[in-house]
Amino acid sequence: MSDIPGELERVRGAFEQPTLTLLHQRQAPVIIAIFRSSFGRDTRFVPAARLHDQVDAYLTELRLAGLAELPSGAGRDLCLRWMRGRWLVRSTDETGAEVYSLTSHAQDALALVKSLTRERASLSEHRISTILSAVRRFNAEANPDPRARVEILDAEIARLTADRDRITQGAELTPVTPDYMLEGYTELLGLVAGLPSEFARVEEAFGRMRSDILASFRAESRSAGQVIDDYLERADRIQTATPEGRAFAGAFTLLRDEELLLQLREDLTALVSHPLAGEILLDHDRRELRGTVALIRRGIDDVLAQRSRVSATLREYIVTHDITRDRELDDTLRKLEAELDTWMETAGPRAHVPLPLLPARVDVKHLRERFHDPANELAPAPLQELADELPEALSLDELRRQGGPTLEALLGSLMAALTDPDARASLGAIFDALDTDMRRPVEILGLLHLATNYAELQQEPHADESYRAIRPDGTERDFVLPKLHPTLDNPDEPHAQIDPDAGGGAGTDASTDRDYSEVTAS
Repeated sequence: MSDIPGELERVRGAFEQPTLTLLHQRQAPVIIAIFRSSFGRDTRFVPAARLHDQVDAYLTELRLAGLAELPSGAGRDLCLRWMRGRWLVRSTDETGAEVYSLTSHAQDALALVKSLTRERASLSEHRISTILSAVRRFNAEANPDPRARVEILDAEIARLTADRDRITQGAELTPVTPDYMLEGYTELLGLVAGLPSEFARVEEAFGRMRSDILASFRAESRSAGQVIDDYLERADRIQTATPEGRAFAGAFTLLRDEELLLQLREDLTALVSHPLAGEILLDHDRRELRGTVALIRRGIDDVLAQRSRVSATLREYIVTHDITRDRELDDTLRKLEAELDTWMETAGPRAHVPLPLLPARVDVKHLRERFHDPANELAPAPLQELADELPEALSLDELRRQGGPTLEALLGSLMAALTDPDARASLGAIFDALDTDMRRPVEILGLLHLATNYAELQQEPHADESYRAIRPDGTERDFVLPKLHPTLDNPDEPHAQIDPDAGGGAGTDASTDRDYSEVTAS
């Protein structure tokens, strides 16, 4: 069978992500256009009031242009709706003012739309060469065979040496085609355009970590020392708890190298200054490439600032939070509310009660924890005389009726039935023919026991029979068992010489009477 049900569930999960829910909107083109007009790579944060006004102005212009499929509502309402859709997030800047920013999901949607607006070839020489170079470099760094690594490095050194010697000897440089440059610029712009959403995703991961830790701290009643220990442990692994955190930790180790960033800036400057760049790159594309290093620095600074805010918030919460004090305050406020409700039942509209700002201090040297209870020194109540209420004692015959089966009498009746040549009675018929005092329920067990030990039992297939037992109190009870026909093992052996207490086969022992009496008692 195929994995189409599982694949369908995975696709449904992907369509439930905010990125695809935004693109699946009927008014998605309008929302994407507003986001692209309001936010940019240099405009990551927009003041809340300004964005509300911008959304109203953009919608008004679109209505005047004759468009009908527009979102309904004021700019503020639409921004709140987009926040619930996890496309916008509202926070405060350094001055305390409220600002909006795009979430990583919205940035992914904008990047996808932007990539679709560019003309690009799915398969190109530049893309193939990029793949080959990446695979070769990856293999050179990860191959566990030392000899293979040395061979890869020697081949690369030989290639680069030959290329350097050729250029130093005055060979003519092979010019690149405009198509190759276009493909390279397009691929490079796509990689740079994905950086803001990646950094935003890491920031959101730190924000979720902060909310989770605060929620766990508020839900658990623990001492301050335990809270601090837990916080320090989570702070140590905060960058390894999520895939985004682990990815940022690795990227941060690489990108904090100043020499590497300087080399990146010089390479980008050379590419932008290429003679063919003026014919291929637009002005905003050129600005994006020149600002790549600044974009990386700003993304790292934003993530580190978010991590610092998480640590500062948790530190403030740990220092100021006192579980015992909060509980005492909550209990005091409840008591005041109850007293206020009682007082309002009789107080007038202008009544007032003079209350001191702080209650008077009570000077008590010692408070008794236990008080004298005269009941603790009373003598116990005398025992009641219940000799007149004793039940009647059981006679020996009544005790015998409550005991186990009468094996000797049962064996005699069983052998009489088995030695009768004219009768081939079943065990149920033999039991029903016994005297009344021998048809107790426990006698059924005794009869089965004896028939198993001293006879061969033949069962009729798919046939049952009823044993009508009579209890010592005269009540009757029917027991349904398989229909069994017993025959003697050795017809020549006289039954009078068989000792029922000794047993004659498997399943018997010297404690037969004790075992059946226990069954009857239970």
